[in-house]
Amino acid sequence: MSLLLGILSLAMLLLVAGTIFLRAEPASLARTATLAGPIAVGLMGVVFLLVGRAGFGGMLLSAAFAWYSAGRMRASKKKTPGKRSTVRTAALEMELDHDSGVLEGMVLAGRHEQKMLSTMSLKELKELYADLSGDQESRQLLETYLDGRFPVWREDADTHGGDGHGIPPGSGAMTKEEAYKILGLETGATAADIRKAHRRLMQRLHPDLGGTSFLAARINEAKDVLLTNHH
Repeated sequence: MSLLLGILSLAMLLLVAGTIFLRAEPASLARTATLAGPIAVGLMGVVFLLVGRAGFGGMLLSAAFAWYSAGRMRASKKKTPGKRSTVRTAALEMELDHDSGVLEGMVLAGRHEQKMLSTMSLKELKELYADLSGDQESRQLLETYLDGRFPVWREDADTHGGDGHGIPPGSGAMTKEEAYKILGLETGATAADIRKAHRRLMQRLHPDLGGTSFLAARINEAKDVLLTNHH
């Protein structure tokens, strides 16, 4: 009788699992298989324990735990770095990590060419800022970096002018390639992906939330450039 009850309970669990499987979308199944599979096997193990089949039930519980552990290990190995956005001007290239909000940049022109901003001292960054007097876009981008790394840098900086060293002005209208990089998307992303990336970045970088107006403007422009192609 106990064995029959266990078999009936197992059949019910399989029926429920089968119904969920047929109704679920493939993407959803892929996301939940690591958790749902071990839970189902574990429940079967509990059922057999309750009907007096401790040996078989214990074996199922052990299998469920091993399955869950293996799935977690595979997921951790497949984990990819967070998305990144790239903003490029005539003299700077800046990269934003979406998850951490950390900015890193490289100098593309001038006496500090090829230097990473994170390796430069405040004195060198102020020199670079003065060199960019003729390139407003690059200056605004550098201001964004300085505000995050050295919040008090403006106290004794000349934010209105400078002698300059002949670095060319901004690059003009944004291309689709640039727009994809700014939003951290692959070429051919859907309109839904574009809106989602724009919303996520604006939640982090909007001026009202402690972000900067320059980056917010670039993010808005990138969205407009890409969505125009979807109309």
